[in-house]
Amino acid sequence: MRKQLMKGNEAIVKSAILAGCRAFYGYPITPASEIAEAAAFYMQRAGGVFLQAESEVAAINMLYGAAGAGVRAMTASSGPGISLMQEGISYMAGAELPCVIADITRGGPGLGNIAAEQGDYHQVVKGGGHGNYRTLVLAPYSVQEMADLTAQAFELADRYRNPVFVLADGFIGQMMEPVAFPQTATAPVEPEWAVTGTAKTRTNLIGSLHLDIDEMEAHLRAMEAKYRHAEQYETRAEEWSADEAEIVLVGYGIVGRILKAVTAEARADGLNVGLLRPITLYPFPTMHFRRLAEHARLFIVVEMSNGQLLEDVRLALNGARPVEFLNRMGGNVPSHHEVLDFVREWARRTGVLRRELPAIAPEEERMANV
Repeated sequence: MRKQLMKGNEAIVKSAILAGCRAFYGYPITPASEIAEAAAFYMQRAGGVFLQAESEVAAINMLYGAAGAGVRAMTASSGPGISLMQEGISYMAGAELPCVIADITRGGPGLGNIAAEQGDYHQVVKGGGHGNYRTLVLAPYSVQEMADLTAQAFELADRYRNPVFVLADGFIGQMMEPVAFPQTATAPVEPEWAVTGTAKTRTNLIGSLHLDIDEMEAHLRAMEAKYRHAEQYETRAEEWSADEAEIVLVGYGIVGRILKAVTAEARADGLNVGLLRPITLYPFPTMHFRRLAEHARLFIVVEMSNGQLLEDVRLALNGARPVEFLNRMGGNVPSHHEVLDFVREWARRTGVLRRELPAIAPEEERMANV
């Protein structure tokens, strides 16, 4: 299959169009701006609509309108912009409207900076808006996965009639890698529940207002049921050298790539180390953790935020195994060298060490920190 070299942000747009997306509404923000730029270039060529809104608040409400008309639609932003969209996302979840939202995370809170971080985890995975709703969240760790998971996001959004996030740190959005796309595209299909202005759809009603309290509760129970269904059938994770591993490293996004390299080097040193990389952050791959906990002695969580992923790992394990934590914030990335040292130290403490590890030479240490 022929591959194309491109940024992760561009891969999202090409994949979305091939998945039948025909509307993009957004407002540029670093490090997500290339998504809007690519959408402006490609969407109209595919017979779709691109509109740069006057704000993120306007963009999410335009997305509501397009989704209500049965159009596969998406938007993209980063931390501050996603914050402005939260009310509209809650409205879309309450109205059971499918859409895809790409969040290419930057440093925060507030304006923060434009460096890559993972501090949007809570507001995306836990549902940053008001009310009893969830969003499904996919976390790619490569440009190829930016394409693959975007296509899956549209399928999940339609299947569960719910907003779905593609959550990627700025590194994954900005890096360039070869990408293979499917040879066939998905043709847009008008769903039967949509409101399209025809006589056939005139009786359809899309909204999130339920003034009767029993009606409201019944609606929420139905939403909760579909979330439970997603938790049972839609969890995804990558396990790498994790079978029978005594130390399991946990991370997503760019951190997952670092941990894969650390795992390979630690195993070469004689340490029984494996990797568990969550791909769905919601629904969280809880059963993967519980199964690995049957033989693992320790889990080590590495992330570029203040322990937001850590909370879900501890909940999944429910005290079955100890969990240690290493993090960087503000746009700093945990280096291969510091993660490997952290793993070696905990291997010594837990007795996982197979043989005495060689000391890192000063030259190796210097190169590891470049």
